[in-house]
Amino acid sequence: MSFFIISPEIYAWVILPLLIFVARICDVSMETIRVIYISKGIKYLAPFIAFFEIVIWLLAMEVVMKDLSNVANFLAFAFGFAMGTYIGLVIEEKLSIGMVILRIITTEESNEEIISFMQSENYGITSLDATGSRGNVKMILSLVNRVDVPRITEHIQSTNPHAFFSIEDVRYVNEGVFRPKKPNTITGLFHSFIRPRKKK
Repeated sequence: MSFFIISPEIYAWVILPLLIFVARICDVSMETIRVIYISKGIKYLAPFIAFFEIVIWLLAMEVVMKDLSNVANFLAFAFGFAMGTYIGLVIEEKLSIGMVILRIITTEESNEEIISFMQSENYGITSLDATGSRGNVKMILSLVNRVDVPRITEHIQSTNPHAFFSIEDVRYVNEGVFRPKKPNTITGLFHSFIRPRKKK
């Protein structure tokens, strides 16, 4: 019977750098998500992520420090950091955590259509009269789930291509009219776990 034996060269220059690369992707992705959670005031999950993040980082750093002459380990460490940052942002975007303030500025002629759409979709809105550099405008404010932003902005751009809108993250929300969020089967339990609870 023959056994597959990995040569020391392959282990040192291929397998170890690959493991370091994967470890860096994991810990940097977790770091990116943890920082985003902290910025949004989600304090329950951040310490849990931080524990595993630092454990993985220490394991990867230990391997790199054992052989400082191995350039492949350094490159894997650096590329893993870069890829982990990107993957962390992609994961956070897919989770669509939190709420945002949507500010829409339109002319008097086109604001009614936007208001009707927002109300028909059960989004709470505040409509204000304002004056811009080109005359009277209407400012529409709405607090919406972040996951709903692409749907709303797509509608605005298709029906009012000249409307100006901006989006700003919100950390805390007290009261308001909100469209019910419909998380998918993968993120539903996750969202229910991290959703901030009101103090009694």
